[in-house]
Amino acid sequence: MIFPAIDLHNGQSVRLFKGDYQKVTLINKDPVQQAKDIIAAGVRQLHLVDLDGAKSGQPKNFEVIKAIRESFSGFLELGGGIRDYQTAKDYLELGIDRIIIGSAAIEEPQFVKDLLKEYGGERIVIGVDGNNGKVAVNGWIDQSNITMEDLIKAMVDNGAKHFIVTDVSRDGTMTGPNLDLLWKLKQDMPQVNLVASGGIRDLRDLHHLKAFGLVDVIIGKALYEGTITLEQIAEVEKNVS
Repeated sequence: MIFPAIDLHNGQSVRLFKGDYQKVTLINKDPVQQAKDIIAAGVRQLHLVDLDGAKSGQPKNFEVIKAIRESFSGFLELGGGIRDYQTAKDYLELGIDRIIIGSAAIEEPQFVKDLLKEYGGERIVIGVDGNNGKVAVNGWIDQSNITMEDLIKAMVDNGAKHFIVTDVSRDGTMTGPNLDLLWKLKQDMPQVNLVASGGIRDLRDLHHLKAFGLVDVIIGKALYEGTITLEQIAEVEKNVS
């Protein structure tokens, strides 16, 4: 699946450059309408991030997320600030199809293990965001010493199946995905589903990723720059299904 991304900051849709909260570009003042436009174009999946939640460790855009869920009839995944059981439960009961756990996978591994046991690997996705192969946490502000590969292996042992892999240094840069990183992870762990995120520019990048066996991709800035359109995404999805 190809997921258009909506990143929420103060109730609006924005893009960050390399995860920098000081480098914010306003995309849409009305993310609910943006979600409606996505489904109207025939794209039935959406990647949603609560940027304020990722930074603070707790939900900050809940009402907007609820409104998006009510107006978007397709597949909706959500990340950002999901670090305790109650928050995870609230979102899943809200009807979010799958939630993305990032920082908590390192800082609260038992919590993630319990979530995977209760809800399964189809509803709990692990976000693996990093720089130079090491995992970044807390809205990418802090750098850990854990490698992306070690985190994925540990979470596979706990029942995780899907991993969103983001090279922070590529995110919002339009310089192409980190194919070397993705290829290495795919070769080392062919059994897991890697979702490519960060740096995607155009359809050519999608073809390169598909050649690696990576068919799930998140697209952010390329949509707003117009190098990929919602109509193109819908067409690619139609040809896959």
